[in-house]
Amino acid sequence: MKCTNKIISKKAVCAFFMSFCTVLTGCGADGYDMPYDSNSQVSSFQLVQIDDSRTAEPFAADLCVVSGDIANADVTLTDVGAAALFDINGLDTLYAINANEQVNPASLTKVMTALVALKHGSADQMLTASENVVITESGAQLCGLKPGDSMTLGQALHVLLLYSANDVAVMIAEGVSGSVANFVEQMNEEAAALGATNCHFANPNGLTEEGHYVTAYDLYLIFQEALKYDLFNEIIQMPTYSMTYTGSDGNEKTLEVNTTNQYINGNHDMPENVTVIGGKTGTTKAAGHCLILLARSSSGNPYISVIMNSATTDEMYQKMTDLLNAVH
Repeated sequence: MKCTNKIISKKAVCAFFMSFCTVLTGCGADGYDMPYDSNSQVSSFQLVQIDDSRTAEPFAADLCVVSGDIANADVTLTDVGAAALFDINGLDTLYAINANEQVNPASLTKVMTALVALKHGSADQMLTASENVVITESGAQLCGLKPGDSMTLGQALHVLLLYSANDVAVMIAEGVSGSVANFVEQMNEEAAALGATNCHFANPNGLTEEGHYVTAYDLYLIFQEALKYDLFNEIIQMPTYSMTYTGSDGNEKTLEVNTTNQYINGNHDMPENVTVIGGKTGTTKAAGHCLILLARSSSGNPYISVIMNSATTDEMYQKMTDLLNAVH
């Protein structure tokens, strides 16, 4: 009788295991029923094949991770909406405060705008400004585009990232995707694909709008992806940029823009222990003063740092310097 019970038990266990195997792996099939899903509690797994065997690898295996505030003896930040410091190669979060809190991103939005444009457009494609580039919001940064003006996407990206022009962001969106609405949909799709699931974009420039928000951690994911593009890396390091484009009347227009990044233009001293490579600034009344940077230590190790919702420009750069002091 005991022998019979053991046999039944083994059959039951085998049946359960085979059923589980079928659900998880297709029982020998090439596919898996565990794709990345931003709405799934187990979406942090991606499945890979190693030496003809199947194994599960965390979706964030090559990313820094933040589940809450992370203290650092070298950093003391107060009166800041959110902040974080990421060791890219070490896959280590060195400091974090409110990194998963949803905040207004201001023009840090334009990092995602550039990423989508680089992914779905080409630097030499021509863009033509529509009536929608006429922005009347008080204080909005503009490069003075007129309906009918045209330039290449490469030129537009320089103006977008260095000068943070809101009108050129609209031209990029319409030129790459046909409409701002289509482009914004691609922004949100790209964010979800990167695992940046706590943000939502409503426009391509970062002007204050309901339903437009990010987290410091999601910005890290987006910025790191943008850094994979050579043109993005080149632009964010430039102090100035000059270009000639075509006006609506067919005549040439010239434009020279300076970076808004005060570490790059020399208006603020860099921290002694790192070299600031480049980044993106953002400022609105709702968002305060924001900054995301790529920096390298003296040994060449790269770091991404984020400051959100600082009260003033000077305070933001002082906080960023304090944050980067954690790099050794």
